[in-house]
Amino acid sequence: MDQVSMALEPLRAFLAQLGAFLPKLLLAIIILVAGWLLAKFVRVLVEKALRFVNFNVLAERAGIDGFLQQGGVRTDTTGLLALLVYWLVILGALIVAFNSLGLEHVTVLLGRIVMFLPQVFVAVLILAFGAYFARFVGQAVTTYCRNVGVEDAELLGRLAQYAIVVFVALIVLDQLGIGGEILRQSFLIVLTGVVLALALAFGLGGQKWAAELLERWWPRKSAIKKGD
Repeated sequence: MDQVSMALEPLRAFLAQLGAFLPKLLLAIIILVAGWLLAKFVRVLVEKALRFVNFNVLAERAGIDGFLQQGGVRTDTTGLLALLVYWLVILGALIVAFNSLGLEHVTVLLGRIVMFLPQVFVAVLILAFGAYFARFVGQAVTTYCRNVGVEDAELLGRLAQYAIVVFVALIVLDQLGIGGEILRQSFLIVLTGVVLALALAFGLGGQKWAAELLERWWPRKSAIKKGD
């Protein structure tokens, strides 16, 4: 009888562990289902809120929606942000579920992902507003140059727009923690090299060309009167 009891002891221990684990598993499943339903609700709510404040119009005018469509993305920027919030809630539910099961290593990994998603959300917002502002400044520069009679107005407007886009891109990369100081230093080095190259070209061999270019962009409308 003792031998039978000893043989059944591992089975009893397994059943005891299974009995303690099943309630935790059931609780985890309930948390996941509730988190999934909450994620769907929050996704719809965020998308409607963004469309209510006309964020989709801003993203479309900034050119981000067109860029996403060219890349094969079927949703627009508003839907993409709503999707990010959806997965943020899903990951939060997974963290709570795995934490209830005692899986601490998985919880730590998911926690790092959850901490990164808000940065992506903010980066997309910065990119949308920055691209819209860059296009606005580019159009403003183009219109002003045309009004004052400057030739190559579209070129100057595009240069202003691209300069702001590069600056916004650096802010976005810094927000995501990509590159950081290396990218900023590289950008400053490249910018300094371009400025020095233009300065040398203007100062050494391009004085006549620079004068013609300045006269083309800012022509003198009238000759200087005598005695003035």
